[in-house]
Amino acid sequence: MQDEAQRPETPEEQPDPTETVEMPERDGEEDDFTPPRALIDQIRDAIDDEDQARLDMLLEPMHAADVADVIENLSNARRRIFLSLWSGEIDGDILSEIDESIRDEIVEQLPNSVLADAVREMDSDDIVELIEELDEDEQQKVLEALDESDRIAVEQSLTYPEYSAGRMMQSEVVTAPEHWTVGDTIDYLREEEDLPDQFYHVVLVDPRRHPVGYVALGRLLATRRATPLRDITEDSFRPISVYAEEADVAYAFNQYHLISEPVVDEDDRLVGVITIDDAMEVLDEEHEEDILRLAGVGDESSISDTVMETLWQRIPWLGVNLATAILASFVIALFETTISELVALAVLMPIVASMGGNAGTQTLTVAVRALATKSLTGSNVWRVVWREAVVGLLNGLCFAVVMGIVAWIWFDGVSLAGVIAIAMVVNLLVAALAGILVPLTLEKVGADPALASGTFVTTVTDVVGFFAFLGLAQSVLL
Repeated sequence: MQDEAQRPETPEEQPDPTETVEMPERDGEEDDFTPPRALIDQIRDAIDDEDQARLDMLLEPMHAADVADVIENLSNARRRIFLSLWSGEIDGDILSEIDESIRDEIVEQLPNSVLADAVREMDSDDIVELIEELDEDEQQKVLEALDESDRIAVEQSLTYPEYSAGRMMQSEVVTAPEHWTVGDTIDYLREEEDLPDQFYHVVLVDPRRHPVGYVALGRLLATRRATPLRDITEDSFRPISVYAEEADVAYAFNQYHLISEPVVDEDDRLVGVITIDDAMEVLDEEHEEDILRLAGVGDESSISDTVMETLWQRIPWLGVNLATAILASFVIALFETTISELVALAVLMPIVASMGGNAGTQTLTVAVRALATKSLTGSNVWRVVWREAVVGLLNGLCFAVVMGIVAWIWFDGVSLAGVIAIAMVVNLLVAALAGILVPLTLEKVGADPALASGTFVTTVTDVVGFFAFLGLAQSVLL
């Protein structure tokens, strides 16, 4: 009698080998690097129908990053169903691509066996990034899934300060003794079974494991076997301390066009390597944080956040903005009698404040970005301040003429036209100076320019704009 495990499936149980998924075409508005909207709709339908076979076929050809995007954009209810249907297919590549805002939730729902297989496929730097965002129970769950050597390497990385090179490095690094030849190295690489999936340099080390240079793989393969490795080392070699700030590391990679760099401890011993993908990820995160902070929505906002999470991220800075708006209102209240006698002032006030606010934001954005990329330094700061002041003055003169003509025609008053013209020049000049000097001052005192500058610049432009316009009007028109 045939064994139960070897018995063929019934026709109802057997998958149809000829069945294929017809990939939907993109419409004219979609790009070539994201899944078509129609495909996303099909995936959602498969989840709603709990059709595991169709879900497998839809997701199988997709890149890990696209699968992660699909998971991130599902509602909480659909995500739970998805994980119950497809959790066995989540590997290390997908897990490392999932946004940290929902990674804890995903890890919690994965079976231990699936999680173990997934983390074993990941490089140590990806595991560290995964673990540092999890709660203690989930961290232990991941660590227990690792082999002893990998667990020790990950635990060592976690001892370094947050946002340091020690946290972003991977411990898997290919080394060779400094006295080897090209032939020795090639033979070693062919015979060694435990090499990283991707690496760009072979790091030369002395007997004390101090890195003394590195050789690019391309040059290694293009050089005769008898050539000593020392003769073909790269000029870009510059070891990074485990305690270096990750933002500084990312800047160095971008500034010097680096591909990978060794990481050394306090005794200058090699402990890992940082590759360009990790450096560019940090750079991207820095850019994203700057944008979010400038908008006052918190530096950890995500489209997967819940209503309450989003609410509590935004309320504090809206409260600060309310306080500064009240301050601007006090300035207006000082000229209450002037406004009541000349109603046209109430009509024109928002124009002055709005132009100043927009001009200040333009300068502020450029300044914060320049500070983040280290292109605005002590050697060029006053040249940039002078440039912004001149631009602000010229903008003010240009729009002073425009608004002067508009106010003259609108309210038939030459004096009122002159008042708003002068106020426009003053406010746009002050806005330009505030946009550059406020972030510079905040950085000087150790505050984050991206986080606080917007509020201060808006306050300055509103207060100065209202005071200049209403003060001039009171002096000239009444």
